[in-house]
Amino acid sequence: MNNAPSLAIRLFGTDEPVTPLRILRAGALTAELDTGNLRHIRFGGVEIIRAISFIVRDKNWGTYNPVISDLVVDERADGFTVTYKALALDDNQAFRYSARIEGSAEGRLDFSAEGSAETPFLTNRTGFVVLHPIAGVSGHPVTIEHVDGSIVESRFPDIIDPVQPMMDLRALTHEAAPGLKVTCRMEGDTYEMEDQRNWTDASYKTYVRPLALPWPYTLPKDERIEQAVRLTVTGALPAAQAGSVAGQVTLGSVIGTVPALGLGLDPSEITDTIARRDRLHLVGAKVLVGYYDPSLGHDFTTLGGILATARSLEAEPWLEAVVQSVEGFEAEIAALGRDVADMGSPFKTVLLSPLPDLKCTLPGSVWPPAPPPRAFFEAARKAFPKARIGGGMFSLFTEMNRKRPPVDLIDLVSFTTTAMLHAGDDTSITEGLETLPAIALSARAIADGKPYAVGPSAIGMRMNPYGEAPLKNPGNIRQAMNFNDPRHRGLLGAAWALGFFARFAEGGATTITLGGTTGAFGLVHARHAWPQPYFDEVGGVFPMFHVLRGMARLAGKPLRKVTTPDTIEAIAAETGDGIELWLANRTGSEQSVALPGAPRDRFLLDADSFVVATQDGNALDTLAKPFDDRMLTLAPYAVARIRLS
Repeated sequence: MNNAPSLAIRLFGTDEPVTPLRILRAGALTAELDTGNLRHIRFGGVEIIRAISFIVRDKNWGTYNPVISDLVVDERADGFTVTYKALALDDNQAFRYSARIEGSAEGRLDFSAEGSAETPFLTNRTGFVVLHPIAGVSGHPVTIEHVDGSIVESRFPDIIDPVQPMMDLRALTHEAAPGLKVTCRMEGDTYEMEDQRNWTDASYKTYVRPLALPWPYTLPKDERIEQAVRLTVTGALPAAQAGSVAGQVTLGSVIGTVPALGLGLDPSEITDTIARRDRLHLVGAKVLVGYYDPSLGHDFTTLGGILATARSLEAEPWLEAVVQSVEGFEAEIAALGRDVADMGSPFKTVLLSPLPDLKCTLPGSVWPPAPPPRAFFEAARKAFPKARIGGGMFSLFTEMNRKRPPVDLIDLVSFTTTAMLHAGDDTSITEGLETLPAIALSARAIADGKPYAVGPSAIGMRMNPYGEAPLKNPGNIRQAMNFNDPRHRGLLGAAWALGFFARFAEGGATTITLGGTTGAFGLVHARHAWPQPYFDEVGGVFPMFHVLRGMARLAGKPLRKVTTPDTIEAIAAETGDGIELWLANRTGSEQSVALPGAPRDRFLLDADSFVVATQDGNALDTLAKPFDDRMLTLAPYAVARIRLS
């Protein structure tokens, strides 16, 4: 393949190296050692705990990457021991700690840490975090032991809890598989749980230091912290799984229609978008959601630019407007309504949010002054009598779940997501797709019979409710809270986009707005301040372009239920001459599946087709080839469209 970028650029959009995870084994107990912490703790192949981490965070909730030294890993036939020292520091402060991890074949795992601040240390959280998985856990029973020793029988929440479903925790016991119980005991502080599905994290997170206590807080110099997490597994070992065979893709009945595809538009991208309208028009997005925030300098000219861009793409213009004033919100909304009316009322859907709602208010904190929700949307209804009025949150689903709109006064509930609030590694981003059915279920409950729309959403963050801004990422690396995340431009981004669209389509969303036009969340390359390896040299379209073009073509068609192995994302629709089936491998290893019918042709987006696909906006058609094999093998993060007779 001449002049092809590196495999890492094709898959992830960055050549940043990733340290391979080390698998620790003690009989049936396994765990992945990841820079001093543990992930995917399994017993007999069953995931019992998603992660145990000792973390140090700064005053803005940023997580330090500690410098690890003296790492020793001792593996034996009946167990393992890991010890290391670590230093979390910046220009102003430092915290030093040591850790010990012990695992035994009897089904015990202990992770302890002790340390102290070398300077007065300002932090929002320093200590252990434990993640329980959601698959096979959501809605299931759990036995809670509180700090005072009392025992309570409860359940992990099914619909996403907006705050903390469990408080004052010392231990949690749940059944990871029939007959297999896991007790997680947490020592050294008071722990509580939050439902991390709120942020598209595929876990329930139990953490130290209740949020009702003041934060940030200062750890005095030389004050010691001693904490531990201890796992105990009891009961029957799960039955051995069948050998390595291909998974089966199964088609079910019609469950609805494929929703419309939308694209987001940041006004800073208007000029680049119009310059690339020919390629972007190929996507066929039905909706363009234009962002309007006077605090960023947006004005009447901005409204005109949003409208002109939508018309150039033949997309229905939606307005996503931020209202600045708290006391004078009615007058401000009315003035915006007059401006839009002077344009001929072109925005068929108007989404509005008060400026204070762009920032998070954590549980236990005082809500900042904001317009009364009912009066706010009554004013919106008067100002935009010809438009559908939407409400929710422009930041994240989390904030809408905590501050729910008055659904009786609006026509549409909307929210956005990011894939990387708490963690920036590849696995966390793709695992987050597991949370979307729960978000859809919760959104429908909040909407109470009204339609809901999701987006503009992307892997990266377009705004940061928890700090000043998302990270600009000039180094083009993997990290949480990125604005411009490299994986958006890679095959991982394309596979993620298919999973995002598919899961919200099945979850009943009426419009799914993904990414943007150009820029950090775009589909077509344009030069920016951040590096875009390969694309800065040759231009082109990102792999996600073809996935979203395919989704746009399916809008309004009957949506079929699809069942796949856990590693595969999928959507299927009836097209009049058969079934169109899209499959994506959301993992970094090859996956094989058995198809549910006789295929006619195949479009394959993978590392081998990357260069051709990124230079041909019509690759969805030009790269389609006859295909009649009932087995399909997908390379890492590959996406395939299969037409079935």
